[in-house]
Amino acid sequence: MEGVKHIVAVASGKGGVGKSTVTVNLALAMAAEGYRVGLLDADIYGPSQARMLGIGEGVRPQQAGENRFRPLEAHGIQAMSMAFLVDINEPMVWRGPMVAGAFQQLLTQTAWDDLDYLFIDMPPGTGDIQLTLSQKVPVAGAVIVTTPQDIALLDARKGIEMFRKVKVPVLGVVENMSLHTCSQCGHSEPIFGQGGGERLTAQYETRLLGQLPLALSIREQVDGGRPSVVAEPDGEVAASFRAMARQVVEGVAAQGEAGPSISFGD
Repeated sequence: MEGVKHIVAVASGKGGVGKSTVTVNLALAMAAEGYRVGLLDADIYGPSQARMLGIGEGVRPQQAGENRFRPLEAHGIQAMSMAFLVDINEPMVWRGPMVAGAFQQLLTQTAWDDLDYLFIDMPPGTGDIQLTLSQKVPVAGAVIVTTPQDIALLDARKGIEMFRKVKVPVLGVVENMSLHTCSQCGHSEPIFGQGGGERLTAQYETRLLGQLPLALSIREQVDGGRPSVVAEPDGEVAASFRAMARQVVEGVAAQGEAGPSISFGD
């Protein structure tokens, strides 16, 4: 795709597992590793990347030619989201085909500037919208985000199966909210269970890219528009994301060049 070398989708089978937080930090970590990085917020119904990147409400992209927009820049990465084009407080009451069309416009009508990696923050679920997006985008690989909880793992399996059906390589799994450490007493406890990510990756013979803590600071930092990789670049969380970014690079390289668009149902 013009202006983009590799596209990586970040997905989850369900909402509430911290997929968007993982996506923005992973993109920023990739940029910290020296790559040119973009981030596309594909969650048309509930875009959140504008807030996480600290881009103020009402900031609009500039036009680049007749039918294209320049991505906004924040913390050294390029970004595009439906939140940049509409009133963020207005609900998007659209059917699936309209959402898929809006996504394709965001992707193809954004003047991405010589990106090594474009991360796509996919909407939760595995329905018609997700399949359509997978068919239309030349994806180099996908990252699945889950928590160790059994219910989350059930949906994460569906996400992996979805990408395999459309022949998109799964680069690995990120286990979010793995362990909580009390800030008062220092006691650590696996609130959402243990070993879920390891069992999932063993079942599907893919990588466990990393395990992230359930930490107040991570939530506060993205809410404040300065994700952990930017807010605490020398911290443990940032180091974890940079290690994940390096594994994504290795995984994409192992797959060779980004594959062509998939025609589902061939």
